[in-house]
Amino acid sequence: MQKPLPPIDPDRLPISAWLPVSKKEMEQRGWEQADIIIVSGDAYVDHPSFGTAVIARTLEAAGYKVAILPQPNWRDDWRDFKKLGRPRLFFGISAGCMDSMVNHYTARKRLRSNDAYTPAGQAGFRPDYPTIVYTKILKELYPDVPVVIGGIEASMRRLTHYDYWQDRLRPSFLIESGADLLVYGMGEKPIVEIAQTLENNPKPEACRNILQVAYVEKQKIKESPVPEQDLVLESHERCLQDKRCQAKNFAVIETASNQMRCGRILQKTQAGTVVVNPPFPFEPDSHEIDRSFDLPYTRLPHPRYKNRGEIPAFTMIQNSITLHRGCFGGCSFCTISAHQGKHIHSRSSESVVREITQLVRMPYFKGNLSDLGGPSANMYGMKGKDLSRCARCKKPSCLFPSICHNLNPDHKALLNLYKKAASLPGVKHVFIGSGIRYDMLVPFLKGAEKGKPSPNHAAEYTQWLIENGVSGRLKVAPEHTEAPVLEKMRKMPFSQFEDFKRFFDAHCRRCGLPYQLIPYFISAHPGCTQTDMQRLQEKTRRLGYKLEQVQLFTPTPMTLSSEIYYTGLDPYTLEPVFVEKDLSRRDRQNQCFFWYK
Repeated sequence: MQKPLPPIDPDRLPISAWLPVSKKEMEQRGWEQADIIIVSGDAYVDHPSFGTAVIARTLEAAGYKVAILPQPNWRDDWRDFKKLGRPRLFFGISAGCMDSMVNHYTARKRLRSNDAYTPAGQAGFRPDYPTIVYTKILKELYPDVPVVIGGIEASMRRLTHYDYWQDRLRPSFLIESGADLLVYGMGEKPIVEIAQTLENNPKPEACRNILQVAYVEKQKIKESPVPEQDLVLESHERCLQDKRCQAKNFAVIETASNQMRCGRILQKTQAGTVVVNPPFPFEPDSHEIDRSFDLPYTRLPHPRYKNRGEIPAFTMIQNSITLHRGCFGGCSFCTISAHQGKHIHSRSSESVVREITQLVRMPYFKGNLSDLGGPSANMYGMKGKDLSRCARCKKPSCLFPSICHNLNPDHKALLNLYKKAASLPGVKHVFIGSGIRYDMLVPFLKGAEKGKPSPNHAAEYTQWLIENGVSGRLKVAPEHTEAPVLEKMRKMPFSQFEDFKRFFDAHCRRCGLPYQLIPYFISAHPGCTQTDMQRLQEKTRRLGYKLEQVQLFTPTPMTLSSEIYYTGLDPYTLEPVFVEKDLSRRDRQNQCFFWYK
């Protein structure tokens, strides 16, 4: 067996291994000016799990000089925003890997005392809504330099949306920030096209035909080459007056975001019309995503943070590997499909092996891969049997209310990848830390106890997972026990969790393994009553659980659950839905989890 390469010593890496974050580092590279400056609400971690690093490295690979301005001080005289100077092409802005308000506040709207994306977990290094704050500062300092906003905060707020923390509808962040362009979703392809376009024409208007880009048109909208494909929403002002308009808009937006091909989305506001161009077409091969993960990341925080303490978000993922992007689960409270897409973009096994080989050399790696996963651990390599049918599909989920007949949920490729990773030099154990979708396993597990082979390799996958991939606890997410609530969540019946638990417990007994199956649950979700929570308490107590992995529902922008929370309506039927908004009664629902306390 081939021996792993010697470990990497971070102290011996030249500062040029990271992208520059100061004028001095730019000068050491011989730069007088950066082509592009990326401003981020997160500390700079040069790792493929951090969006700022991904976008910056992608632009670097395209031949551009890219500098990063992480967590600038917005409170003083703005000297941080001046220290890198004026970029030749544009400023790019990301609030960070999380929506800033989710990062800052609890479901009860209480200020959090820490920030996982800052050294030592310190809070206070970014403002609320950095996308808006940073853009306004840069537009005042450099009014003639284009500003492009992106990342999860801008992506989920690209059109009129409900803001839970201010309890009101807000227009697109293009309107509120004054940015020139907005990139939504995974931004590697549009950001390079923006840079190439601005290279030839410095006016941001030249970028308005680029896919996956949104902008504000203050003149009359030009007709689309295929005008009947344009999706015209109710105006922002109409939504302010009538919640039904907002509900109807969301159904259009979500349907479009789950299609392989769709037209532009147009929404009028007093400041102009927000135009959201279609996304890039889905490409089932792995070349594009491989290129992103194969970029020359150091997999380390920038040395400037050396004496400031660990960055908790990095510590959590430093020994994990992402296998794919996207999720076809369609859960109503989740933003993944709206940002990464419904269709799965899977890496090649060769790309995954290359990254593991690099990880083995890192000083913090002790032989244990903490995760080989993605948004849902067991969707790697899965797609429709007939992609032409997928191209016509408008459904938000391939799993709810039942597994789509056109979906191929075969776990063989994923199981083979697990085994391949486990056999690599320097790897002692491979654990699966991402939540798995047991609803893709349970329907195929019958007869597995008697040794019968299962369709789609479901039993083989589950057995290997239990015997090799569990570090003590396996996480799954039934989210609730009651059918009316699960229907609003787009989750499968609780009986599937009970079936999976029986299989899990029985296999653990056969193998002599003291492992636990840990379920996640949500309280106060739209459609959930106090009676539903009491029934949840009874059922989970009967199963022997003292629940810990629970949360109070938090409405986040651009999810079905949030729109129901705000409007009180199902956007697809416009039928009323019960929503618990009173904070004390929401807390009462949450307390049902903790009967044992």
